[in-house]
This record gives sequence, C-alpha cells and structure tokens, in this order.
Amino acid sequence: VGEMETAPKPGRDVPPKKDKLQTKRKKPRRYWEEETVPTRDGASPGPPCNKKNRELRPQRRKNAHILKKSRISKKPQVPKKPREWKNPESQRSLSGVNPGPGSSPLPRSKAKTRSRLEVAEAEEEETSIKAARSELLLAEEPGFLEGEDGEDTAKICQADIVEAVDITSAAKHFDLNLRQFGPYRLNYSRTGRHLAFGGRRGHVAALDWVTKKLMCEINVMEAVRDIRFLHSEALLAVAQNRWLHIYDNQGIELHCIRRCDRVTRLEFLPFHFLLATASETGFLTYLDVSVGKIVAALNARAGRLDVMSQNPYNAVIHLGHSNGTVSLWSPAMKEPLAKILCHRGGVRAVAVDSTGTYMATSGLDHQLKIFDLRGTYQPLSTRTLPHGAGHLAFSQRGLLVAGMGDVVNIWAGQGKASPPSLEQPYLTHRLSGPVHGLQFCPFEDVLGVGHSGGITSMLVPGAGEPNFDGLESNPYRSRKQRQEWEVKALLEKVPAELICLDPRALAKVDVISLEQGKKERIERLGYDPEAKAPFQPKPKQKGRSSTASLVKRKRKVMDEEHRDKVRQSLQQQQQQQQHKEVKAKSTGARPSALDRFVR
Repeated sequence: VGEMETAPKPGRDVPPKKDKLQTKRKKPRRYWEEETVPTRDGASPGPPCNKKNRELRPQRRKNAHILKKSRISKKPQVPKKPREWKNPESQRSLSGVNPGPGSSPLPRSKAKTRSRLEVAEAEEEETSIKAARSELLLAEEPGFLEGEDGEDTAKICQADIVEAVDITSAAKHFDLNLRQFGPYRLNYSRTGRHLAFGGRRGHVAALDWVTKKLMCEINVMEAVRDIRFLHSEALLAVAQNRWLHIYDNQGIELHCIRRCDRVTRLEFLPFHFLLATASETGFLTYLDVSVGKIVAALNARAGRLDVMSQNPYNAVIHLGHSNGTVSLWSPAMKEPLAKILCHRGGVRAVAVDSTGTYMATSGLDHQLKIFDLRGTYQPLSTRTLPHGAGHLAFSQRGLLVAGMGDVVNIWAGQGKASPPSLEQPYLTHRLSGPVHGLQFCPFEDVLGVGHSGGITSMLVPGAGEPNFDGLESNPYRSRKQRQEWEVKALLEKVPAELICLDPRALAKVDVISLEQGKKERIERLGYDPEAKAPFQPKPKQKGRSSTASLVKRKRKVMDEEHRDKVRQSLQQQQQQQQHKEVKAKSTGARPSALDRFVR
C-alpha cells in the first residue's frame, strides 16, 4: 500500500501559489477533444502522461510552435490547436463509429483487395517502363548503300566500299587464298562470330573471323562435301566422302556416324537439336545430336539428293529434285508435306528467307523464281539469268544473293517483310574462281563466299540484323554464358513430332479429328454416352451416403441404361430381320431345305 501524498510546505523550493494550481479541480475531457501536451516542468493541466497515452499521441512536428510557460502562473495556458492528423486508428471512437468528418475506414478484406490491385498496377507500370527502356537501347539501325544522282549501286566495287567505311568495318573484308585444297564450303555459327570451312581435298578449319584467331585446322585426308556448326561453335559436323564425322573446336574427332553414309548436304535445326542429312542414295535422315539417335530416315524416291535448304520459321526441310519439283519434309511424316512444281528442268538451288514467307529457286532452265509459301505456293516474280544460278542464300534483312559461275549478284527489296526485286541488282562482285558456297553472316553486313580459290568475305550494307538478343545469340558471350545457354536450350528443346507447315496450328483444337473420334465411339458402343447427363444420386441420411454406396448406385443406373439401349438395338435388329423375311416371302420364292440354316 502506497503512502498518501502530502502538499509541500511553504518556504521550500516550490512557491506557495503552486498549491492552488494542484488543488484546483480539473476540467473533464471528452473523447473527441485533443489532448494537451504536458511540458517538461509538468505545470500544464491535462491527464497524466502514462505509457498508453504516449502511444496514441501523434508525433509532434519539428516546426511545431511550443508555448513558453512561466514557472509560476495563475491561469493554465492552453496551446493552439494543431492541424488535424488524419489517422483512421486515432479517429475510431469507443463505440466503433467514426464521429469526425470524412469517409469511414474500409473493411479488412476490401483493403487487401485494394493492396493487391495496387501491387499489380505497379508491376505492370514497371514492366512497361522496362520495355520502353529496352527499345531505347536498340539504337542500331540497318545500313544501306545509296548512289548519287542516278548512280547504279551495282557498279560500286568492294574497294570503294572499304575506303568509305571505318577501320573496324574495313577489316571485315578479306580474302583467303587457298587454291591448293579448294573448292570450299563454309558455314557461320548462329552468333555470327565463328566461321568454319572445308575444302574438297580434305582441308577443314574453324576460326574466330573477327579477331582472325584460328581455333583448329586439320586435314581429314578425304573429300569434304559439306560442313556445319551444331548448336554451338564447340561442335562441328563434317560430311566426308564416306561417313558423317563430328569434331570439336580443337579438331579432335568425337564421333563417326556410319548410318549416315555418302552424305552430300547438311542442315542443322537449332531449336530441335536435329541434324538433317541428304545422301546420294536418296534418303533424308534426321539425327538427334542431344541423345545421338536417328529420329527418322525418309526415302524421297527421287534419286540423288544434292539440293537442300531449311525453313527457319517452321523447321521444314526443302529438297530440290531433278524433275523440277521441290518437296517439303517433316520427320513426323513418311510422305512429303507438299510438292511444288518450280521449273521445267532440274532444280539447282533452293533458299528460304528468315520469316518463312518466300522461297527462291533456280533451275537448269536458267530461271530464278520467288514463290509465296503462305498457302498459295505461286511464283511472285521470275527472272531469266544468262548462266543460271547454282547457289542461293537469303540474309536476315531479306537480301537475296545468287552465285552464277564466278559472279555474285545481290538483289534487295523494300524491307524485311517484302520480297526482293529482281529487276535491278543491288551489288555485283566478280571472284577469282567459280562459286561453291554462299552464306550471309548473322548480325553483320558480311557475305561469305566459298570458291575454288579460297574464301572471300564481302561487305554488303544492310544485310544483317543490327540488334541481337543477348539471351539467345550473343556474339560476345563468355564460356560460362555459353554453358548456361546450352543447359537452357536443352531444357526447352522442341520435339521432332511438332514440326509442321503451320506452327500456329499446335495451339488450336483439331475439331475434325474430335468429331470423327466421337462418331467412331458411338458406332462402337451402339449409343452416345454423352447424350444424357450423368446420374447424380441424392444424399441420404443415417450413413447411407458413403462413397461406396454412391458409386454402387451410379454403376447400377449406368448398367440399367446400358441394358435398355442394348435391348432396343436387339429389337431393331429383329424387326429388320422379320421385315426381310416378309419381303422374301412376298416375292413368291419357293421354300428350300437350306432355309433352316439361315439366321
């Protein structure tokens, strides 16, 4: 029990007038009134400053006006009323009703919904800002070549272009004099950083063509017919005279695939990890390089296959035949998806653009044609060449190059989505030997040409895509980034069974097959099981609605319905049989001793 408090006696530290202030009766405070803030001396009136009141009291601002009080005062000084501090917790009254002005606080469930909506809106706004920033980062624009007033750009030679461009771009034009082992076939990696080439007399080499750093150089002592990079620059497929061989970037032989023999052309499908080979025996073979198994071996029944190209849009293989047709193949089908009659003579070269919209073909009739692959398969433009084109290739921006003997012609269109115009060539260049291979370098304005004299790298302004996807094909990636990309690409590998003419059909429902399957099911069962809604038993009391009893009741009803339908079908058959017998008797036929065996 605490002791009673006594008033201080006069004459000490506290003046005598202090007793009147302490003994004065305090004014009662209502719950809607503001609390007075006590001073450090404790002389101002108000409720005692306990812990609970300190928590509910709003924090005082730094620039708030503090009233100075004298040590001895006759009347209590009332501070000015500060601004209202809007806090739903402090405005809540004892009865649960907000007496002050303004809207009442939201319930807890609605507040949660509003917070989730605010978070979603913030994420959407942040995503749009990031997308806009990424578009700003794609500041590179495709180059182009323009002549002066009425000047023909086809007359501009490579020496003039090299003199006009900067030093870095001029270093991308070079010639490799390799007459001893030619003619050469070449291939660029998907990133456009590495170049591999193989000569007819066994010379195989791979290098970083930007820095001119040689990765490997070997002689296989056998004729090389084609060469291709696999999913990365670390693996190399070489079609030699007899079998297909796989090498690494150090020139070490890893595999010898003897089931792919006498291969003439190679194509690699990067999203499916499939290596397509065309052979002299007329077989188109698909090899899955991720597991080392042959997915499909298709017989084209058209003789020797030495013209092959792939459609980058849908991964369909285009084969050119000696009867003037081009056939489209998928590993999921044993027959061609489509056949297009392109030329009166044999097909010499086939190429498909990056969007999968246009196909260019050249034949023995010296004609160059561009076809529309969007379902019509009709020629859009035709041009007769003096010697005919033996090799064709499309660039990422839609430029078309044709190799005719030792001359290379390039045609340009209005843009990436438009077909190239065959009226006037964009560039022309003469080489030191007949052309044997053509390919545009990805993400660079460079055309690689393999001929009997070696390798030539040409500058073609406006050929490559200026902006690349750093997560898909990054020319500057490190070894660690390449390894991580390989793991991700293997996890996202597309099955070979999904290759078709229209990839968008994979996301649609096959209504025709669905209806056909439904009809076959009805014919097999004798009734439509989906015609009537399934029976749902009503719940019963006293434990008679257990799961076992419900299933038993459902099965009983289904069995009864099935018996009724079978009984109806038997009756219909009997009626038909009786009708046949009556019809036979009405014809007046004489009864026979063998009628008793008739059912």
